[in-house]
Amino acid sequence: MIEVGQVLETKSYPIDRALLVAYANASDDQNPIHQNEEFAISVGLPNVIAHGMLTMALAGKYLSDIAGPAAVKEFAARFTKPVVVPADTTVVLEIFGTVASIENSVAKIDLTVTCDGQKVLGNAKAQIALA
Repeated sequence: MIEVGQVLETKSYPIDRALLVAYANASDDQNPIHQNEEFAISVGLPNVIAHGMLTMALAGKYLSDIAGPAAVKEFAARFTKPVVVPADTTVVLEIFGTVASIENSVAKIDLTVTCDGQKVLGNAKAQIALA
């Protein structure tokens, strides 16, 4: 049973260049900022960055993991910082939720999504149906 104010379990999702390639192929988003370090740096980025929608998808997976896919009713967020993925490195997306309110068997969840201590999604909020 969840309660208002409860902090939900933190989950970690690893991201590496192989995942970026797989996501690029699945989504057909072949933007070189997600795979080519030289290009990413040339346009002012610190290195290759993860696709924003991959970051959102992993946050959505977190919600599905804790509540079940059918329970997720709404989910929205803003991109605040890129997830930087240097070569030969695995970075970790860490996600946890806090129950903001419960009304009519629906819990409003505030998500905290970070990578390397930096918040990468802002104003991340979801609604999940309670069984």
